[in-house]
Amino acid sequence: MNPPPAFAEVYAELRRIAAARLAAESPGQTLDATALVHEAYLRLFADRPARDFADRTHLLAAAAEVVRHILIDRARSKGRTKHGGGRTRLDLRHPVPVHDLPPDDLLDLADALDALAAEDPAKAELVRLRFFGGLSVEEAAGVLGVSRATADRHWAYARAWLHDRLCSH
Repeated sequence: MNPPPAFAEVYAELRRIAAARLAAESPGQTLDATALVHEAYLRLFADRPARDFADRTHLLAAAAEVVRHILIDRARSKGRTKHGGGRTRLDLRHPVPVHDLPPDDLLDLADALDALAAEDPAKAELVRLRFFGGLSVEEAAGVLGVSRATADRHWAYARAWLHDRLCSH
């Protein structure tokens, strides 16, 4: 199956993003940047090879969401540490490269994002775009179709909400 033109145009950028996400992984991992991008491609286009995206940013946002699911699935498959052992503090002031998060923290973040999405889907999507897509606030605002000021307010709210949620668990 040949990749759709839109995907072929952003392949190099997606691979760069995937490489950044996986750079801190220990050697010998079964998932590398190329495999992550290929898995994202399969999940994006396997059922709908002619899937259209409004623009390059829309495709990157969709790919970021797929990468998020792949990394969360991978973290779940590694299992959770009992009783919070080896936990690190998650700093939400800036997007944390997801490859730097231990599997338990990634799963906690995913659960918290799901809860935020139930309350406010737009704010949760902004967080997904920033953490998993590597987008700036301005780029995420463009994807979401909101102003930079609105995105800044949503980002501040989402960080506070997630901090409260993650610190209470």
